[in-house]
Amino acid sequence: MIQLNDIVKTYEMGTQTVHALRGVDLTIDKGDMVAIMGPSGSGKSTLMNVIGCLDLPSGGDYTLDDIAVSHMSDDQLARIRNQKIGFVFQQFNLLPRTTALKQVSLPLMYAGLSRSERNERAKAALEAVGLGDRIGHRPDELSGGQQQRVAIARALVTEPSIILADEPTGALDSQTGDEILDIFEQMNEQGITVIMVTHEPMVAERARRTIWLRDGLIQQN
Repeated sequence: MIQLNDIVKTYEMGTQTVHALRGVDLTIDKGDMVAIMGPSGSGKSTLMNVIGCLDLPSGGDYTLDDIAVSHMSDDQLARIRNQKIGFVFQQFNLLPRTTALKQVSLPLMYAGLSRSERNERAKAALEAVGLGDRIGHRPDELSGGQQQRVAIARALVTEPSIILADEPTGALDSQTGDEILDIFEQMNEQGITVIMVTHEPMVAERARRTIWLRDGLIQQN
């Protein structure tokens, strides 16, 4: 499903060139559940941004579902993201004065669905993460774990084939983090490919395989 060949990513910072990725080769199969680990500055977030079509590599080839995405335009990348990828972040990224139902329905506005269809699918996604009774609540009326569940429902509502999670339990206590990982496992059992960037061993233990990055290179795959 995901094929990276000799992926390089460099950034120009003033007069310096930062080599974030130095020739990454990686294959992730459909239905896999993968953890990406490594020390700070190893290239984890850069790799996730490339896989998630948030950023283009400086060199190499990236194929997603047999689609060559390495040289796409911003509009083409946005379309791929909306069709295939759901994102979950450490800080939830919820709108402060917006109900859970509206937060989750927002990604569907780009799909051209009617309001009733958007609300119906958003409600189903919230029910899938155990928040069917919280659809009218704003973030300040929800616990951290419930806010992360809203974020997961928002990622699920477009029916993506891939979920990318960046430190998904980093802002949660261990019990709540376990509950969030349970949801990821359930999604994976339904056939969704789950890729988690983490520095926490307990998160990586729940994945089927762990990819270790150091200095922009894969050390263990």
